Amino acid sequence: MDILFASSEAHPLVKTGGLADVSGSLPRAIKNAKQEIRLIVPGYRAAVAAAGSLKAVAELVLPGPGTPVRILQGSLPQTRVRLYLVDAPEYFDRPGGPYSTPEGKDWPDNAARFALFGRAVCEIAMGRAGLDWNPDLVHCNDWQTGLVPALLSREAEPPASIFTIHNLAYQGLFSRTQFQALDLPPQWWSMNGLEFHDQMSFIKGGLIFSDWITTVSPTYAREIQTAEFGCGLEGLLKQHSARLTGILNGVDYQVWNPGRDRLIPHPYTVRTLRLKQENKMALQDAFGLPVKPEVPLFGHVGRLVEQKGLDLIMELVPQLVQRRLQLVFLGTGQPQLEQALRQAHERHPTKFGVRIAYDEQLAHLIEAGSDAFLMPSRFEPCGLNQLYSLRYGTPPIVRRTGGLADSVVDADGPNLYARKATGFVFDDADPAQLLRAIDRALNLYAQQRVWKDLVATAMHQDFSWTRSANAYLELYQRVLEARRTGRDGLHRGPSLDVSEILA
Repeated sequence: MDILFASSEAHPLVKTGGLADVSGSLPRAIKNAKQEIRLIVPGYRAAVAAAGSLKAVAELVLPGPGTPVRILQGSLPQTRVRLYLVDAPEYFDRPGGPYSTPEGKDWPDNAARFALFGRAVCEIAMGRAGLDWNPDLVHCNDWQTGLVPALLSREAEPPASIFTIHNLAYQGLFSRTQFQALDLPPQWWSMNGLEFHDQMSFIKGGLIFSDWITTVSPTYAREIQTAEFGCGLEGLLKQHSARLTGILNGVDYQVWNPGRDRLIPHPYTVRTLRLKQENKMALQDAFGLPVKPEVPLFGHVGRLVEQKGLDLIMELVPQLVQRRLQLVFLGTGQPQLEQALRQAHERHPTKFGVRIAYDEQLAHLIEAGSDAFLMPSRFEPCGLNQLYSLRYGTPPIVRRTGGLADSVVDADGPNLYARKATGFVFDDADPAQLLRAIDRALNLYAQQRVWKDLVATAMHQDFSWTRSANAYLELYQRVLEARRTGRDGLHRGPSLDVSEILA
């Protein structure tokens, strides 16, 4: 198969979240499966600088910029995946992040920027960029690529398209004035097109016009069809549920592997778990906590926002400080939650270690040195830290939602007996339920023989990208086979049975 993978970010070129991790890892895993996959990303200033050697291979005249758009070709660093960067300096050669100014405000012309990116993707997809390559399928990701399936739907013989939702909360909403400025078909301003409550929705382009929709875990695929998680699009997603599949993301075990992790002081395996204690003491020291390896240590890494359940943890501070434990937190986020953590540290410096920052090395040390990982998210499309925690023998404490529900097996009696348990799961976004899960972890930690069995089971779980890539390849093949056998426009015809992909 020939696959064009379109994304607004990809590690290590540019990253704001999990989308970059997926876009930096999944194409490599598909390439390793001997498929021809090429990655296309906007030519941000940071991406061009990080990409290494590049050469201009095409020029496109597209609506919007005053000069032709160049396509720069290189390789995704440390992979054999061919990389295309859409070089439009007027749109992408800017300071700040891929979507926002250095001050953190959205770029006012984001609609024009990602419409241009979508049009460039379509030109390559249709073989009109002079690259002597025609993909069979275009894999689009999140709202920034939502116009691609819509634009391809207007072509006579377009490649198949798959659209992946990484987080439905981000939809790419813009005004009608901006819609009109993009010179899109007027009929798309309707409930059956891009209009959404009198705004233009980029993500609807992917949901309505793609051949197939995927999201990043089976449970999230079900959740987004409900009012609680659907962000207003639950009716549309339920209508198209026959072509909606959840495939759990994977982990790059070349980066997240305690046995050969260069960012931790004492690499270890399931056979050398005593070295995990050495990392624990290093972690306690790094956060200025009393170095007491016998005290249970709970870690958290991530955005300090209510979505991640940080407010649930903060409500429990009075109860947690009464227990024999320590907690460490790393991340940035909502100012009020940052301040609450600082106050907890100031009042309880022997219990709370806090670092308001982004620090990759410290994130690895928290995974390696913590006894358990706190991740009580209100919603979590997939989640990655719980997958890292499993491999590092740091049983996660999670809410039963999204990818957390699909990847963590609760340490109840039957699962412990069967040696299937890998963490602690609770149901509702409620501080009392979270506290009960923490207490269950503390009680089990006191039974070191049982705890070590739990840790070993967690470390043996396989959430590699190879597993996820095989599921995507299966889906690609089925979509293309449907195209070849004449069922054009899968979203308007009979659905495919991909239930075995989720097995």
